[in-house]
Amino acid sequence: MQTRKFWPLAPLALAVFLASCGGSSHNSDDASNLIVDTNANSCTTLGSNGGSVVVGSGVAGDPASPEPASGYRVGLKAKTSSSYMAIANTPLATKAGCDVLKAGGTAVDAAVAMQAVLGLVEPQSSTIAGSAFMVYYDAQSKKVVAYDGRETAPAAATGYYLSRQNQADPNSGAPLPSARRSGRSIGVPGVLRMLEMAQKEHGKLQWNGLFDYGIKLADDGFKIPGLLGDAIKSNATSLALDGNAMATYFHADGTPRVTGETMTNKPYASTLRAIASGGADALHKGDIAKAIVAKAGQTVGDDAAKTPMTPSLMTLEDLAAYQPKKREPVCVNYRSAYHVCTMSPPSSGGIAIAQGLGILSQFDMKAYAPAAPLNEGGVPSVMGVHLLTEAERLAYADRDKYVADTDFIPLPGKGVSTLLDPDYLKKRASLINVDKSMGTAQAGDLGAVPLGVDKTVEHGTTHISVVDAYGNVVSMTTTVESSMGSFHMVNGFLLTNQLTDFSAAPVDSAGTPIANRVAPGKRPRSTMAPTLVFKGDKPGDFVMATGSPGGGAIIQYVMKTVVGALDWGLDAQQATSLVNTGASNSPTTGIDGSNTSLDLTALIDGLKAKGHTVNTSAQSSGVATILRVTKDGKTLLQGGADPRREGIVLGDGAL
Repeated sequence: MQTRKFWPLAPLALAVFLASCGGSSHNSDDASNLIVDTNANSCTTLGSNGGSVVVGSGVAGDPASPEPASGYRVGLKAKTSSSYMAIANTPLATKAGCDVLKAGGTAVDAAVAMQAVLGLVEPQSSTIAGSAFMVYYDAQSKKVVAYDGRETAPAAATGYYLSRQNQADPNSGAPLPSARRSGRSIGVPGVLRMLEMAQKEHGKLQWNGLFDYGIKLADDGFKIPGLLGDAIKSNATSLALDGNAMATYFHADGTPRVTGETMTNKPYASTLRAIASGGADALHKGDIAKAIVAKAGQTVGDDAAKTPMTPSLMTLEDLAAYQPKKREPVCVNYRSAYHVCTMSPPSSGGIAIAQGLGILSQFDMKAYAPAAPLNEGGVPSVMGVHLLTEAERLAYADRDKYVADTDFIPLPGKGVSTLLDPDYLKKRASLINVDKSMGTAQAGDLGAVPLGVDKTVEHGTTHISVVDAYGNVVSMTTTVESSMGSFHMVNGFLLTNQLTDFSAAPVDSAGTPIANRVAPGKRPRSTMAPTLVFKGDKPGDFVMATGSPGGGAIIQYVMKTVVGALDWGLDAQQATSLVNTGASNSPTTGIDGSNTSLDLTALIDGLKAKGHTVNTSAQSSGVATILRVTKDGKTLLQGGADPRREGIVLGDGAL
């Protein structure tokens, strides 16, 4: 496609000041921390950041809410624009995307610019040396494609890569100082190769101009957002083993940088300049690649004690050989009214959401809408939550047993079509008792080769949703895995601990192989679920783009949002703000307690009466939703940013 240079726009008057909010749980609709450009021709928005709350159920094997929550911003309303829109979980990344859209760029162009900024201002969730999944809609061809930029295991890895220092020795100890903090957790990165592939196919602006804003922020400085400030503080001990991380995120006296102070990252600016001029090869080959391999291969920490560290076995050949993949998205018709397309394996998120929707289609979900939806999406009904969470239990059961990297471990039967077969899903739906929770579901009997159940817990990530002026759409979830990844830092960016998404053991206690075991070149299972929705039974009439961070709970967050919009008629902000309710395959049902302005007592009591074990810890979704709506005879884009994080909606003139 013909490209043109993206000359940076004159700076907008959008300055995000994210002040420190203390450590207690609270709700906030305070927008005073955001200076908004009121020029009607600029990208416009409203948003602010919240505080910190304690999160997580603590139930073994329950992936719900693996990341610290950021409070809840009461009072957010859906924003509308006429031509284009971008949403991220941090304002500066949203601005980067919106500026590109304003300059005539496509949704993919915007995604590249947003990823460059995310690796700088949201490194606890995303990195340019990480991975991402993108579901893309091309308005001209009316086709949807899934882009896979997931990391891979090094060629030298075996099934014991995460559990033994010496893979061949059954008596060898576990990696030091832990699997995550060692080099063994670091995967061969893929997000830049994926974005480069997509941008070559669907971009309009030149690649080298898409990094300008990220470079400017890294050189000139940015104010540390609340979640990054919290992450630096909470991860201080692990970051202390890395000299680069200490130089970046700490003062010379060893004290951590804090929320609201301005920081720069000159090495990151240099890395972005190299990528801008040399493409993804700048990361996968040459000096930066050598630096990555050396950092991942450290045998001792940079601390005074020289803490022993088990090295990665990643090589320069691994980095140079990495290839992103285009895959067929997982698509399913919902209620003969919508066509839902989401991510395919190695992510399990798409199949689980498609299964969940197929199961819910057997029930009249419209009859169980939340009460008072104008108030933050409302209070969910007991039956609505019961049916939603029971469907999720059934979907997680299949996910935990069957889904992994299908290039290595095929799905049972005929693959995705077997797992989404309408008759099969009707049988699964028949297992739901409307009066009592099943607690823990069993995987369906699909006549497959016996496989062990894998409940490996996933952790952190972030999400962006973008619609451009040409009608193209990006839903992309991008990740570093746990907060700040492996804590290894090089050239201004963090390396992930993505390989800990593999099962650490290749077999279960009975010796049965686990589908999600480590193998050379294999991609670890994910739950990321970037999702697009269309009217009718095929792509073409775009309705919705959504997705969320949240590790293993992503399925729950996206399911809630999709059902909220499609079945309950909530607008983009209401569906996003709606109380997170969900369940993995355990007796515990999570009812998000982050919005303390709502009285959820009747909901909780009603679920307990149906046999649910209810956990009300605050949850840390980061849903970013764009709907296409008709208002006063005009077709508009309507956006909602998750009030549980720091994100904002930007577009061409919020109304």
